[in-house]
Amino acid sequence: MSRIGRMPIAIPAGVTVQVNGSEVTVKGPKGELKETFSADMSIAVEGNEIIVTRPSDVQEHRSLHGLTRTLIANMVEGVNNGFTRVLEVNGVGYRAQKQGKNLVMNLGYSHQVIVPEIDGITIEVPDNNKIIISGPDKQKVGQFAADVRKKRPPEPYKGKGIKYAEEHIRRKEGKAAKGAKK
Repeated sequence: MSRIGRMPIAIPAGVTVQVNGSEVTVKGPKGELKETFSADMSIAVEGNEIIVTRPSDVQEHRSLHGLTRTLIANMVEGVNNGFTRVLEVNGVGYRAQKQGKNLVMNLGYSHQVIVPEIDGITIEVPDNNKIIISGPDKQKVGQFAADVRKKRPPEPYKGKGIKYAEEHIRRKEGKAAKGAKK
């Protein structure tokens, strides 16, 4: 048995889960998520728990077992608490601000970089150099944060660019001066 797949998923108070064949709908205080999973996996709601079981020990079923359970657990966690990614903007003159539904950033280019907010994602900019991206769907939050980071990834010499708050940038030493070698 899969160690992850066999664990039941606890349903917190205020969250409702509906299973219709292979389609799972989860509603909670942060929103509603709907996802269709493999028809091979059997998903059942028993009391305050969701149980995912697989039909056989075929490699494909074993792979899908843990994946399905984790995706459903992320849906339950997302509609209950939500997911957040924090980005930091580092560099002289680099800053971010929110104008309406758009994230407007000055990143050292000759123009401003404008990223529109998408459905299911909220953007907050508490400081000029801090961006908080949050929402109920873990995949959407992570992908949107990656797309924003891609506008100016951090460089290893001065550390300028957009990085995740928990990310560590490995710094490199600059070019050695001419004639320093003897």
